[in-house]
Amino acid sequence: MLSRRSVRIKVMQLLYMLNRDEQLTPKDVVKIYKEGTWKAFELYIFQLYVLLRVAQYAEKDAEIRAAKFLPTDNDKAFDPRLSTNDCTKSLANHVDFLNLVKKYQINVGIDEDHIRSLYQSFTATQEYKDYLAIENPVTADNAKVMLDLYRFLASSDLYSDMSEDRYNNLADDESLVSGAMKKTLKNFPVSGKFFEEHEPSDATVLEFGEELLRKTCSEDQKLFADIEPTLKNWDAERVAILDMIMLKMALCELLHFPTIPTKVTLNEFVEISKIYSTDKSKEFINGILDRLMKELLEKGRIVKEGRGLIE
Repeated sequence: MLSRRSVRIKVMQLLYMLNRDEQLTPKDVVKIYKEGTWKAFELYIFQLYVLLRVAQYAEKDAEIRAAKFLPTDNDKAFDPRLSTNDCTKSLANHVDFLNLVKKYQINVGIDEDHIRSLYQSFTATQEYKDYLAIENPVTADNAKVMLDLYRFLASSDLYSDMSEDRYNNLADDESLVSGAMKKTLKNFPVSGKFFEEHEPSDATVLEFGEELLRKTCSEDQKLFADIEPTLKNWDAERVAILDMIMLKMALCELLHFPTIPTKVTLNEFVEISKIYSTDKSKEFINGILDRLMKELLEKGRIVKEGRGLIE
């Protein structure tokens, strides 16, 4: 699930924490990084489980309707297919998924009133009504309504609040989790270990992210010494903290990650600066890195493996 860009962002945030909190050490932030890289995956499992619980509430709804002293015709005709369809059942009966739910204690502390509220709100939508109007829904219909349910939940403040109460990484990982959720739902019904492709990979998390964090910390002064002369009319002390962190990270990639193309490094940090720094950061980061890259290439200090990694 974690892309290299999302890993770069996590590293940048941890380096910012290290800069602002004198109590933190590089060892502390590496530990936080290791623990935090799995939080996006846990959030994915949590949101998938909440979606399942909302869909399963249809059977509770059927029980409530059947128990009425004077059930209406609509009550008598109610079909809990949101819960009983093959797509929902594939997730509800998936042992490996349920083991993950148990492992992360995701099923603990979920407010049933919240589930009921989300379910009732979804049943008022046109998408749900259209689904119930299908006489004999097939798997494609069932998969579509589950995707419709997720899209509805994703737009719900309550669903977001439930996620944020459990996971403070929601703001940073929301787009990643959303992509994973949509991919899973578009491939309903689930089978096998469908979730494995969304688990953090060692190549991205350890070999790249953790090494980038460790190296940027350990080489901090050396990186700054290379950056400072390229600032020219800029006072180093007046450079935004995040901008300096991004410059150090980018320089670290250029010097110590031979398989990452120079153009990728430059483009990635320019893009990250658009989101996380000031309005002028894009031009500043691009200009300094371009100057740095040219100087280091002339000195033979940037060595890349493979063809096309310098351009």
